[in-house]
Amino acid sequence: MIKAKKSLGQNFLIDLNVIKKIVSATEIKNKTILEVGPGTGNLTNGILEKKPKKVYVVEKDEKLVEQLEKKKINKLVIINDDILKIDETNLFNEKVIVFGNLPYNISTEILRKWIVKINNNFWFECLILMFQKEVADRIIAKFNTSNYGRLAILSNWKLKISKICDVKPNSFFPKPKIESSVLSFFPKKDFVQITNPEKLEVLTRTFFNHRRKMIKKPFNQLFNGNQKLLERLKIDLSLRPQNIDFDQYYQLALEYERLTS
Repeated sequence: MIKAKKSLGQNFLIDLNVIKKIVSATEIKNKTILEVGPGTGNLTNGILEKKPKKVYVVEKDEKLVEQLEKKKINKLVIINDDILKIDETNLFNEKVIVFGNLPYNISTEILRKWIVKINNNFWFECLILMFQKEVADRIIAKFNTSNYGRLAILSNWKLKISKICDVKPNSFFPKPKIESSVLSFFPKKDFVQITNPEKLEVLTRTFFNHRRKMIKKPFNQLFNGNQKLLERLKIDLSLRPQNIDFDQYYQLALEYERLTS
């Protein structure tokens, strides 16, 4: 039996009912698929049963790659590499569907990489991704809630996000101590055209650095108390960072981009 590596955040999905829910989240017949972290190949098998055109899997663990290669499946393209080091836009000539039981320790880093690298042309049709439930709750959080923060603002900028299901610890081997959630991400047709995503990240980092305090100090720090901007965006400086909605943050990022360009 393959031993999971804690250093790679490995927890192998073994629940066939959960696998069926994941692969039924979108139509994949005759589509090109990218799977991140296939592990022992249980989700991969579920994907293959849906008759995709081709399945690319990215796996960092060489021992797991050896096991996948033994399957000798023509539709399967195995890439032994770190997903964080791959440029997906160079891998495909068409939009793909992405599945991933993401390693807990780098899941937000993977998602951030994909969002930041998107220009106006999405390289994927959708993402179907598994996260630690606590992280998923932060991704789908709405403003005026305690989970709302930088991750939700960045994630919801260009993507429409929905929860598919929650997953109990006994659906994995080895069994993690926490629950997981599967989320779907579909590209938005319209989103605020912030040219440099780092400006949005700097803005939200500055605002949420003291999330329980009023936004007056971070706003003045970035915008030098621009009263006209406050009036135009209808922002009250006595509010806290979690009380500013998505679009207000995106508009602020646009202004910050103009100010610092």
